[in-house]
Amino acid sequence: MTSRLRSSQSANSLSPRRRTVVKAAAAAAVLAGPLASALPARAAEAPAFLHGVASGDPLPDGILLWTRVTPASEAVPGSGLGPDTEVSWTVARDKAFTTIVAKGSTLATAASDHTVKADIRGLAPATDYWFRFSAGGTDSPPARTRTAPAADAAVPGLRFGVVSCANWEAGYFSAYRHLAARGDLDAWLHLGDYIYEYKSGDYGTRGTVVRPHSPAGEILTLADYRTRHGRYKTDPDLQALHHKAPVVAIWDDHEFADNSWSGGAVNHTEGTEGAWTDRQAAAKQAYFEWMPVRPAIAGTTYRRLRFGKLADLALLDLRSFRSQQASTASGSVDDPDRTITGRAQLDWLKSGLKASDTTWRLVGNSVMISPFAVGSLSADLLKPLAKLLGLPQEGIALNTDQWDGYTDDRRELLAHLRSNAIRNTVFLTGDIHMAWANDVPVDAGTYPLSASAATEFVVTSVTSDNLDDIVKVPEGTVSAIASPVIRAANRHVHWVDTDRHGYGVLDITADRAQMDYYVLSDRTNPNATSSWARSYRTRSNTQKIERTYDPV
Repeated sequence: MTSRLRSSQSANSLSPRRRTVVKAAAAAAVLAGPLASALPARAAEAPAFLHGVASGDPLPDGILLWTRVTPASEAVPGSGLGPDTEVSWTVARDKAFTTIVAKGSTLATAASDHTVKADIRGLAPATDYWFRFSAGGTDSPPARTRTAPAADAAVPGLRFGVVSCANWEAGYFSAYRHLAARGDLDAWLHLGDYIYEYKSGDYGTRGTVVRPHSPAGEILTLADYRTRHGRYKTDPDLQALHHKAPVVAIWDDHEFADNSWSGGAVNHTEGTEGAWTDRQAAAKQAYFEWMPVRPAIAGTTYRRLRFGKLADLALLDLRSFRSQQASTASGSVDDPDRTITGRAQLDWLKSGLKASDTTWRLVGNSVMISPFAVGSLSADLLKPLAKLLGLPQEGIALNTDQWDGYTDDRRELLAHLRSNAIRNTVFLTGDIHMAWANDVPVDAGTYPLSASAATEFVVTSVTSDNLDDIVKVPEGTVSAIASPVIRAANRHVHWVDTDRHGYGVLDITADRAQMDYYVLSDRTNPNATSSWARSYRTRSNTQKIERTYDPV
């Protein structure tokens, strides 16, 4: 976002997604009325911060702050309406804002959908801060954030919330509420599908819409993507988590369209739904406007953050550069000319892993890297699984949207880890709407006799349909049958839960990295409870997963 940052700082700070055609103009006209009428009356009189505030991408000396101001009742997300509005920001050591360490102002305009970012520098490492925004005499809610440890700091521990796949129409975001209530997170990781692109009714809860999307049509234009992001940011549980800790986010396909790749998507019809290049550009622009994420190399989400000497975190973009998904389970998945990362990103990842001097090397990875053979599943399980994964429901036993569809990139990366004796690499993954704990074998066909090059923790969906939801059976029914079969065919898989919704908490010390898996009682209940399900860890220098029987 390009906004003019005005220098008004204290002395101790530095500045810093095929089914419907929706026309942008019609969308704005349809949306502005009902959304504007839903706003509090005060929004017509004074600016309002209806979408909360957020922070992200923590650095040892800085943090990225975000908000969206509604300067007038007609200035709903995606409308292109509303006056330029001066927005100031304040950062303090305390919630009462008695010790202010940085302040400044910027101009929110319709050109950036009245979103605001401030990249604050000059802060102390490993420190809690409070921040708020102000406009026209109105203050936003105050929010907590935290900087990363100094690059050379000996860090005793780190704790991250881990989430993915939050479909608005499928239920409520209780996972976010429970993470916000912890109060012990250094940051939280969103591994993709923060929003979904479908039209209302296309993808709900076992075919039922719990709460409707806005806009109602499939999102195609910049106005559409902005409106959808705006709807998500009104969720109180999502706002609560953004108010408690900084987010580190990457995108997956649904921030664009289902099963997207560099030149298109399964859920995009070229021509009928416009040009893919235009849609992709609109999705990216809205994402960077609405998320506290720094645009990285070539306007993508791959970047690296460091947390002292304990861990660094490489964040991947597995949509912008990938080749089209293979249509069959043989032959083309092994084509060395096909890529999921793109050459430049793969080289960047390899060099960063090799050069890392931290104890742990974390990789934020939107789709599962561990191999997954599903051919041993019975037809009554294979077909719904194929539906969940967006695959042909006959004759295919491989998820080609994951790294399984791009085996040459995976082979090169794992060989790099082995040949350079790079240890303690942990992939953190979402996408598949199931929870997994995996070793990442160099050769799955001979595992466990062959080596494991890394480990992988996969978190389930916040709300998006699991396997039991697709089959429409009671929770746990499918997992009781499918999990043993999956593990028997995939000996590197220590655990898989195909049926429940929830989140993870990753706790890291010098000795181990542990993922605690939590599940929700009912995604359709806004007051859903949360309970611990299982925990798995990898001990330092083992490259293996083991079960542990207590959460951290």
